[in-house]
Amino acid sequence: MKRYLNIFFWPVVFAVSMAYLEAAIVVYLRELYYPDNILKIFPLKIFSTSDYSIEIGREIATVIMLLSAARIIEKNNSVRFFAAFVFLFGVWDAFYYIWLKVMINWPVELLEWDLLFLIPWAWAGPWICPVLISILFIVWGGYILLLKENIIFLKRNKYFFIGGCITVLFTFLYQPFLILLNNGADGFISYIPDNFMWEVFIIGFIIMTRSLPWNNDS
Repeated sequence: MKRYLNIFFWPVVFAVSMAYLEAAIVVYLRELYYPDNILKIFPLKIFSTSDYSIEIGREIATVIMLLSAARIIEKNNSVRFFAAFVFLFGVWDAFYYIWLKVMINWPVELLEWDLLFLIPWAWAGPWICPVLISILFIVWGGYILLLKENIIFLKRNKYFFIGGCITVLFTFLYQPFLILLNNGADGFISYIPDNFMWEVFIIGFIIMTRSLPWNNDS
């Protein structure tokens, strides 16, 4: 019982609480930058230089916190450490949207777009996409942490997983990259998302799912 408390209960409490803090900060930012309608963020408002720098730092700190918590769960086996990290990442990201729904009743629509991340430049896509990835991470990461035997992450699995991640990231980064390339940061002032590359995202998601080792025969 103590093992499961250490692996799941307290880390999940940490990730859910961290998601609340993250959602609260986003609510404050929306109230600051979108006072007329905090439920509608497109077209985007450009952050001030100081706020942008703080946001970059916050995103880096978020990843470091999740890595640190995963390290506490698993100190020895690299695959289990990775499983702990993606499990916590999934819980944190899924509950981030749950808390936003509780706080401000957003997202309003299933396929509504969100500003997902800022490193190395803005990511944009329907909020349901990172939630689908989070569910995959929760299921796989939790499954690996429950196993008593260690799972081997073969090289081919790693390469396919990285390829799947790059494919998925491409769908989030492509449109914002074109805006930066053609119009610079000011181009985001009039940016309204249009067509999402669902086919590419689904392919990348399937590759990620299939490449994760579920047993030592994977």
